Formats: sequence, C-alpha cells, structure tokens
Amino acid sequence: MKDIVWGDVLSIGVDEIDEDHKKLVSIFNTLNHAVKEGESAEYLAAVLEELINCTVWHFSHEERLMLKYGYRDMEEHKIEHRELIDDAKKLQREITESDTPVAEKHIEYLERWLTEHILNMDMRLGSHLSQHI
Repeated sequence: MKDIVWGDVLSIGVDEIDEDHKKLVSIFNTLNHAVKEGESAEYLAAVLEELINCTVWHFSHEERLMLKYGYRDMEEHKIEHRELIDDAKKLQREITESDTPVAEKHIEYLERWLTEHILNMDMRLGSHLSQHI
C-alpha cells in the first residue's frame, strides 16, 4: 500500500480545512508505515485511535464552518461524517476485540474512506466556503 501524497488534487481551496486534511493524511501514512514495518498491535491501535480522534475533531471544525457560512448541504454532509466515524469505530472494535492485526485490507479501506470524502463531499464544501471566506 502506498502513502497518500498530498497535492493539489486533494486541496479544497480553503487553507484551514486543507491543513486539517494534511494532518489526517500524515496520520494515515504513519499507520500505513506501521503496518508495513510490523509494529506492535498496541502501537497500531494507538495510531488508529489518533486518526479517529483527529477525524472527529476535524469533522466538528468543518461543521462549525458550515453553520457559520450557511452551507445548504450541511445535513447530508453531517450524515456522512457520522457514518464515516461509525465505520471507523467499527473497524477499530473489530481489530481490538478480536485481536485481528491491522492488515492491508484495513489500510485500503481507510485510504478510500479518507480520499473519497475529501474528493466528493469536501470539494463541494470547499467550493461554497471559498465564496465566503
């Protein structure tokens, strides 16, 4: 599994959101490297926990901006946020409760989870915010 490389294709054009996304990409890449290097299950769990916690904070940040700038698709976006967090926590439980090691399939899932949200929902949000910020 390759790292996610930050570039213009992932930029939504809103600096404060792009900075959040860069941090999420960095944590994802840390997890990816840890899996490749065979780090301990405890370390992998800690990195996954950090990714989830950072994502929860980031979603809260986005939702605050949606409220401030009257984003009309806010409810749809928030629903996707909740679904993504629920899915990530389900994956986390699967890994920790069953002693299943983090595997490439988990990394692939998390990569899609992160990039598809940015490329779809967040691009639309970025288009709206760039008109107001």
